[in-house]
Amino acid sequence: MTETTTLQGCLTKMAVEPGSPARYTLRAGEARLDLNARLGQSLRLTWTGAIACTHCGRATRKSFGQGHCYPCFKTLAQCDTCIMKPELCHFFQGTCREPDWGERHCFQPHVVYLANASGLKVGITRATQVPTRWLDQGAVQALPILEVDSRQQSGFVEVLFKEQVSDRTNWRAMLKGEAEALDLAAERDRLLDALAGGLANLRERFGDDAIRLLDAPPRAFEYPVLEHPRKVVSHNFDKSPEVAGTLLGIKGQYLILDSGVINLRKFTGYEVAVEA
Repeated sequence: MTETTTLQGCLTKMAVEPGSPARYTLRAGEARLDLNARLGQSLRLTWTGAIACTHCGRATRKSFGQGHCYPCFKTLAQCDTCIMKPELCHFFQGTCREPDWGERHCFQPHVVYLANASGLKVGITRATQVPTRWLDQGAVQALPILEVDSRQQSGFVEVLFKEQVSDRTNWRAMLKGEAEALDLAAERDRLLDALAGGLANLRERFGDDAIRLLDAPPRAFEYPVLEHPRKVVSHNFDKSPEVAGTLLGIKGQYLILDSGVINLRKFTGYEVAVEA
């Protein structure tokens, strides 16, 4: 029988590694908890009422942009609108909030991919974030299709693909395990054919070698889930500081409890006491 563990600290997104199933670690400050080992057991998380900015560490009454105080939210490049919409990058206009940060994070190879978490979607991520990005989304399938030289270019490609396919995940369907298996290679070929003209225009703008076709096999992922919820009820620390129940699974950045689900990434910076 597993001994009771008590730990406390500010939440960051769960660490996840691929496996059969994926392995999750809860992170609260310096404390770590192996969540796979706690499946089927009771888990209690209690918000202390404190929130700390994940960048500067200052106390804040409200979290902005998943774990930032308001001053950091307004000044950091990683919190700018162009992170969510890379096609709006304004680096070349000389108005990047942090040009050095932008050069390190945005001017490196990015991957355009197809994934299946609740159905077919297109997405982008830094090449170094494969396959973590897919696991964070709860994808059961993923296929990298193109590599580009910068985040802005990945944004232009994604906008093009959004003419044919969604860039959103239905998180409730993802948690219910409702995604049916897809032939991602066939979907890739269909989309590349349909969007050939648009891709040619982007290559003419950025150079033939700037947007490269990838020859990668589809990936499949399994998650540590004993039971998918039939009805998704969401916990929220801002409404109720205590979340407790039997841990039935972990998928994406969600804990699945018999009492409901909670997206831990949403509460980055929240100080919690964890009893498991």
